[in-house]
Amino acid sequence: MLRRKMGYSDPSSGKDLLGSRSLCFIFICAFGLVTLLQQILYGKNYIKRYLENYDGSFDYNSTACRELRQEIIDVKVLTMVKTSDLFERWRNLQVCRWEQNKEEASNFKMSLSRCCNAPNFLFTTKRNTPAGTKLRYEVDTSGILPITTEIFKMLPDDMPYSKSQFKKCAVIGNGGIIKNSKCGKEIDSADFVFRCNIPPINDKYSADVGTKTDLVTINPSIITERFQKLEKWRRPFYDVLQNYENSSVVLPAFYNTRNTDVSFRVKYMLDDFDSQRGVFFFHPQYLLNVQRFWAVQGVRAKRLSSGLMLVTAALEMCEEVHLYGFWAFPMNPSGIFITHHYYDNVKPRPGFHAMPHEIFNFIHMHTRGIINVHTGPCA
Repeated sequence: MLRRKMGYSDPSSGKDLLGSRSLCFIFICAFGLVTLLQQILYGKNYIKRYLENYDGSFDYNSTACRELRQEIIDVKVLTMVKTSDLFERWRNLQVCRWEQNKEEASNFKMSLSRCCNAPNFLFTTKRNTPAGTKLRYEVDTSGILPITTEIFKMLPDDMPYSKSQFKKCAVIGNGGIIKNSKCGKEIDSADFVFRCNIPPINDKYSADVGTKTDLVTINPSIITERFQKLEKWRRPFYDVLQNYENSSVVLPAFYNTRNTDVSFRVKYMLDDFDSQRGVFFFHPQYLLNVQRFWAVQGVRAKRLSSGLMLVTAALEMCEEVHLYGFWAFPMNPSGIFITHHYYDNVKPRPGFHAMPHEIFNFIHMHTRGIINVHTGPCA
């Protein structure tokens, strides 16, 4: 008797359970999920990889540049990011051509005009400080300096500069970031050049920092430490000033009582040498107003740097402002260590300035199209 062979019915017959089609579908879903996670977690890197492979500069208003600027604008305060992260965002932005944002620049200039008014109050003049005025010092506010006839004669009749008088200005900081930049020719092409604290501009440095100088600040401490308060030999100091051709000099004579006599001696010395060089004294109320203005922007320090004071004045005096040599970190944006100054590595007194916060503001202002901050080599 033949046994009937029992047939076995496979419930999965006709179905592709974990077959090639199902595996393909699972793979596609997994790939899509991974891609989505990459876009969420690492989306910024797609732009960065593209930028690295791009040979040229992006337009200011291109999509890529708007996104790169937004990455910096999103950092509201310096403590929000690591320095290395800020450097990376700044490096990425360098592929974008800078362009002045007329509206942003105009609004910023208007706010400066309301608070500080450099075209009328940057320097102490006969017009804003008549004879007989009891001038209050910037820091020693309890101290009063009567403007005698002798002091009054030293003051210019009025401010020598007017609002937006110059088209393109260059403000030169002394930071090591400008070393080997080859920016000298570009700097010298500016309509007006500001420098801080009589830095060296001889042949050793001129290729990087240029030589043109229209206005240079002098900190009275330099005169005290390097030139013995001009009490004896004055020729060495006079010879140093000759490097700046016919540039004007400006001193904070009314910062405190110690600065006054030393600053006045600079004026007397140049008069004795029959120099036609202009000598000006910052108006103490202007500097006080500038200090308050930047405190609102997050720059709180015992004393603003000379560079920040000049940048503030330049924003009112110039249509377009370019910064060179401004950096406050021990390494450049690429992470390479640099000297504090382009000519030495002497650091300032700790806690006196708030340089990182000043530079942070400059970076934001560059991003907003208010000033152009140069931290790389010039073409």
